[in-house]
Formats: sequence, structure tokens, C-alpha cells
Amino acid sequence: MIKKESNLRLRSKMKIRKKISGTAEKPRLSVYRSLNHIYAQLIDDTTGKTLLSVSTLNKELAEKAKTVKGKTSKSKLTGTFLAERALDMNIKEVVFDRNGYRYHGRIQSLAEGAREKGLKF
Repeated sequence: MIKKESNLRLRSKMKIRKKISGTAEKPRLSVYRSLNHIYAQLIDDTTGKTLLSVSTLNKELAEKAKTVKGKTSKSKLTGTFLAERALDMNIKEVVFDRNGYRYHGRIQSLAEGAREKGLKF
């Protein structure tokens, strides 16, 4: 019996979420990757609220993303945009939640973009 990739990702996601949680001072940076877009959220798990959300569909980011080619470069742009907005909110440290995805490609480029702008993982 062949296991589907999504089921394997969900199992990995549950293992990760057992260990990771975010607070108001150090929120959880959760990443979701769809076929064409990438989404990132800063979540405070103590109150259950999203502090900040960014995706390639945001109006400000979509205009910049048109000039960039490739999904990984758009992901890096999303990471830098997220870091800038987080630093404006006085959030300097986050806990990275890769959401069951492997740490390479678009997930890695988003994390590197956020680190370059000053977010600490």
C-alpha cells in the first residue's frame, strides 16, 4: 500500500507541533506552501491569535513579485517582507514551524530571506 505524500507531511507536522509553540514575545512562524503561492504567519499560541500574515497574494508584495522570476525567489521576497513587518511590530525572534515540509527549496529561501532582514530563529 502506497502512502500519499500529504499523509506523510501531516504525520511530520504533528510531530513538529508537539515540540513547538509560540508566545507573544517569540511567536511561531508557520509556513504553508501551495502549488503557486507561499503563505507565512506569525502566531501567538498562548492566545491563539495570528499576529501577522504575509503571502505572495498580498497587494504590496504581488507588485514586487511580478518583477521576480521563479517560486523560490518569490519565497525569499516573502520572507524579507515578513521580517520587515515583524520588526516594525517589535518582534525580533521567532520559532520556525516548517509545517511538515522539508527544509529546502521554497521553505528554505523564505527562512533565509527572513534571517537576512534581521529575524532570529
